[in-house]
Amino acid sequence: MNTEALKMVTVWDKTFPKSEKVNHKKITFMNRYGITLAADMYIPKNAEGKLPSIAVSGPFGAVKEQCSGLYAQTMAERGFLTIAFDPSFTGESGGLQRSRL
Repeated sequence: MNTEALKMVTVWDKTFPKSEKVNHKKITFMNRYGITLAADMYIPKNAEGKLPSIAVSGPFGAVKEQCSGLYAQTMAERGFLTIAFDPSFTGESGGLQRSRL
């Protein structure tokens, strides 16, 4: 399957301040349905080797720039490699709506 090209913001666009304890970068990955999802990855600064990891998605209608991103960043401050992602059809993630008959 081909990865869908996503339009992702390059500036800090979160509802919470950026932590000085973690590095942040945007990533994409494909879900099991072939839809490209957008995510923010939070990496503890000075991290080496394998890290425990957590994937976070917010409640229905929320995007990664809100509570799930804050949770992911906080857990990265505590030593976890984390991602906060937008579900299919939400935020920066892909997915084409199907027409109804």
